[in-house]
Amino acid sequence: MPAAGRPVQGERRAARIHAAGLEHRARIGRRLAPLAAAIAVLSLGLTYALTPPAPAASEPPGAGEAFSGATQTVSVAGDVAAPDVSHESYVTTTGPETLVESGTNHDWAELVLIYGDFPITQANIDVMLRWMRQENGPDNWWNRNNPLNNGNGSGGGSGLGSYATLSIAAEYAADSLRRYSFYDAIEASLEAGNDANATAQAIWASPWAGSHYGYGSHWSTAPVKVITAPESAWG
Repeated sequence: MPAAGRPVQGERRAARIHAAGLEHRARIGRRLAPLAAAIAVLSLGLTYALTPPAPAASEPPGAGEAFSGATQTVSVAGDVAAPDVSHESYVTTTGPETLVESGTNHDWAELVLIYGDFPITQANIDVMLRWMRQENGPDNWWNRNNPLNNGNGSGGGSGLGSYATLSIAAEYAADSLRRYSFYDAIEASLEAGNDANATAQAIWASPWAGSHYGYGSHWSTAPVKVITAPESAWG
């Protein structure tokens, strides 16, 4: 038996063969290393060569440049008509508070129409102003806070009564026109709101004034100037 701790001859031979194999593989590796590097460089070059170049960025045309591309033309038959377009209409009405704050005879005339729910038209305003002028004159139209000398609610059946304010007087004037049947013709004409002369004729024919305003002979159609009542008359 061989001495302990010393390799036998077969073992030494196997070790030499194994070491030789390792040296051989190392030599092959050293020889192939340059070739592998060359292949890697070649592969990288081919990758760049096969990749398509990015398109060059183009500047957008300036706002002032004329368009030179193809244009499109649309032809419409001569018998084609444009569709009708509906346009909504709106009407605004001044509120009572604004009219009272302004405080003129024109405002009071409009206030009666508002309280009576009559159309606010120029014809209706004109006839109301002429009516007020016939009753009290333009310079003192707020006399006794009763511009139309209305007996309804004023304490004077003959129209000589008074109201606490011009606003209350407007409410009672509208109430008289709407409530009493002998003013129906005036009411209907104000509802139409398009003919001041026709409304005046209805007033003359009514029992509002015993004189019937001379059936028009005491009635003026001249423009009525704008006059403001004292602030105290409005309350």
